[in-house]
Amino acid sequence: MKLTLFGAAGDVTGTAYYIESQTASVLVDCGIFQGNKSIELKNRKAPPVNYRNLDAILLTHAHLDHCGRLPVVIKAGYSGPIYATPATIEIASLVLRDAFKIQTSDFEKMNRMLLRNGKIPVEPPYQQEDMERAIQLMQPLPYHQDFMVAPGITVNVDEAGHILGSGSLLVRVVEAERSRSVLFSGDIGPYGMPIVRDPESFSEADVVIMESTYGDRDHKPLQETLDETSNIIKESVKSQGKILVPSFAIGRTQDMLYYLGHAFLRGEIPLFPVYIDSPMAIEATKIYMRHPELFDEEMKEFSKTGELLKYENFIHPTPSPEESRKLNDLKGCCMIIAGSGMCNAGRIRHHLRHNLWNPTTSVLIIGYQAEGTLGRQLVDGAKWVRIFGERIIVRAQIHKLGGFSAHAGQSDLLRWFNHLAPCRPRVILTHGEDRARIPLAKIIEYDYGIKPWLPQYGESTEL
Repeated sequence: MKLTLFGAAGDVTGTAYYIESQTASVLVDCGIFQGNKSIELKNRKAPPVNYRNLDAILLTHAHLDHCGRLPVVIKAGYSGPIYATPATIEIASLVLRDAFKIQTSDFEKMNRMLLRNGKIPVEPPYQQEDMERAIQLMQPLPYHQDFMVAPGITVNVDEAGHILGSGSLLVRVVEAERSRSVLFSGDIGPYGMPIVRDPESFSEADVVIMESTYGDRDHKPLQETLDETSNIIKESVKSQGKILVPSFAIGRTQDMLYYLGHAFLRGEIPLFPVYIDSPMAIEATKIYMRHPELFDEEMKEFSKTGELLKYENFIHPTPSPEESRKLNDLKGCCMIIAGSGMCNAGRIRHHLRHNLWNPTTSVLIIGYQAEGTLGRQLVDGAKWVRIFGERIIVRAQIHKLGGFSAHAGQSDLLRWFNHLAPCRPRVILTHGEDRARIPLAKIIEYDYGIKPWLPQYGESTEL
């Protein structure tokens, strides 16, 4: 049995892991790369595997960096099943359709520019029929059950605690009458986050492929982050400045609405208008509400009270482009939650273009920012940025609020791994830049006597 890594090896995006046995082969995740233009050029190609012989694709969850290249593999010839939890299927369908709209718009703009310069237009990586076919091929994968996905290969899913429907996948492979288990952590969420259940961990595996996004540090305590956010909001209300929140439509937006609802309810912050300026976030929130069976106990109790309904008049969805543009003319304090979370696409770029120059504006960075993204430039203290070709000075207050992260910090990663350590598995650290996964590898080696492997893109190993 062999494992090859075609993404998230030495970096955080583009997750794609390929397992081959004597009887079958499966691909775990197939996400897009995110960052600068040279990095995103990788999205034009599917991982280099034989799609005619590929038996199955397994998804850990529905974020674009884990599912965004599915239409590309369909175009490359794949026609088999794509297995995911029911909630992941719903969210991935939403995500892929939204990504196709963005791709269509981007390529139309680029090709108009190429034609004006007398150059040949460029074909997009995939067409609408490839995207729709990927959605049609999705099949439900239940939690906590052994489920056969290919000859000699079964999968069992545990809760990963990252977003709704996310899972860690225990893949069991029987080869020449010998069984091997490979655990793919997926993206592990922090313990104690709202809405979704805490991460679960299997107690046995021969090999663990483990994410390491924040393997070098812990996040600021959640309550400290909530207090900081409350203070920022109070100052913005005083100065009548806008609060811009570049937010991932899946997970982070719902968490923010949850925290705001509680803060309004307790009188911790004054009431002010909140705009959900993301059609995908609006639809994703509806999907969340259709899956109360995946809520943690606190969210179940909160939803039963109906208290959040009292504040519906202060929460405004703005699905249409016209409604979004009108937000530029708003006076006074308000919060605008818009995608994308790394500021590399979506409506948040328009809001940043209109407001970064204003010192009364506050930008709340509440998630990971990959190298090369606009969000990373802001976090790193850029004095000016370029948006839609225009040079914009940065006078706004940029706040990095790590406590809102949907990724486990170092302590929570080790807490998750601690259940597996007694069986002394082989450990492979992925989904992390080297500055994060090297410190985590050193701790695992020191505390458990297990030396992790830190692979690079395209590297293979015999399991």
